[in-house]
Amino acid sequence: MDENLKKYGQENFSLPHDVVKLPSGGKFYPNKKKSVKVGYLTASDENLLMASNTDDLIINLLRSKVYEPDLRPDDMINGDLEAILIFLRNTSFGHEYNLQSVDPSTGKLFPVVIPLDELEFRKPNVEPDENGTWTITLPKSQSTVTLRPLIYKEITDINRQVESYPQGRVAPRVTWRLHKQIVSVNGDNQPQTIHKFVDSMPIMDSKYIKNFLEENEPKIDLKRTVIAPSGNKVDVEITFGAEFFRVFF
Repeated sequence: MDENLKKYGQENFSLPHDVVKLPSGGKFYPNKKKSVKVGYLTASDENLLMASNTDDLIINLLRSKVYEPDLRPDDMINGDLEAILIFLRNTSFGHEYNLQSVDPSTGKLFPVVIPLDELEFRKPNVEPDENGTWTITLPKSQSTVTLRPLIYKEITDINRQVESYPQGRVAPRVTWRLHKQIVSVNGDNQPQTIHKFVDSMPIMDSKYIKNFLEENEPKIDLKRTVIAPSGNKVDVEITFGAEFFRVFF
């Protein structure tokens, strides 16, 4: 472990904080931590929230607020990071999250209020095993693959690869993700076997893996169905970005 990281985490244990339960239950991490210590937002953090206009705002905020010497935000899955962000927003600006949606009958915007303290963990259809993986049979090839969710660092690395890809060419984002999500194919965990399999995978199998992980990766249920002024039902969803913390700025 990086000694500076360890020292930072231990020093921050003395700062005001609370314990946030993780949707994953720690199943995807070596230390199996089911919860993490998270500091409250302070006046100093307002400077970051007001000044930063980059995509790094959220991860920098998480890095400064998670007080764990052996579990970095970069090594956590998105669902757990979202739970921490909900905690930070809820304890700093109140539990009501205001947004706007469109009434499908009139095309006009209408206000929506989502109580953040009522959000619940989404229950997956299939629980991961003790190694934090799922083993499934693909519908087209009938191959057996073992899967895992991506951590934040892997997602950002793929995004950077896409951004630096030669202009005019389509970056293979889908296959890059599959290379990391698939742990083994028919019991073979060699990288060359996985890469070869992914490069020739039927699109039906690729879509199946994507849908399976979306449905079963632990996270908070961020979707709500609300009633528009016209009486129509409208689905809304909380999204994360700088505006999530800039309600009063």
